[in-house]
Amino acid sequence: MGKKIMLVDDAAFMRMIIKDTLKKNGYEDIIEASNGEEAVEKFVEERPDLVVMDITMPIMNGLESLKKLKEIDKDVKVIMCSAMGQENMVLEALKLGAKDFIVKPFKADRIMKTISSLLE
Repeated sequence: MGKKIMLVDDAAFMRMIIKDTLKKNGYEDIIEASNGEEAVEKFVEERPDLVVMDITMPIMNGLESLKKLKEIDKDVKVIMCSAMGQENMVLEALKLGAKDFIVKPFKADRIMKTISSLLE
């Protein structure tokens, strides 16, 4: 598919679930980061086409990371992930420029529909 996607989540199993879903749907170029600080560093190095990022993480959370990514590239495409009950954080992420959000636990078809719509 030729698109580079970065997955940012402190839970390795969540990254693995999304990565497996992406690979089954033809996405091969996948970068992983375990916190927002690492995401910012890898974004600068790799320049992914899309970032799928958790909100709640250690060191630097998803909202702080989103702000920094927007400073680096105002056109960055970020999909935020959140657990149920984090509606206020999701709204804040959308205000900061996130393109969409996915609520955990999520279904593979929801992830792929959101990602495909942003990469086309």
